[in-house]
Amino acid sequence: RGLGLASEGSIYPILSRLQRSGMIQGYLVQSTEGPARKYYRITDRGRKAVDAWTEDWRSFRTAVDSVLGVDDAS
Repeated sequence: RGLGLASEGSIYPILSRLQRSGMIQGYLVQSTEGPARKYYRITDRGRKAVDAWTEDWRSFRTAVDSVLGVDDAS
């Protein structure tokens, strides 16, 4: 869904900002094939933010669909 267009140079700064803001939590998992790997999980704060952003997006989409004359059934 377009994520292939994002480079490491843009992903890691975003992950860092999300972690500093408490939206995600990073943790290390030991690897048998090299250094430990860092994984991320969404926090309760992050889940609430996603829910709010989703509602904002739906409201925006509904308004745009209305302007464009798009029927909800399509």
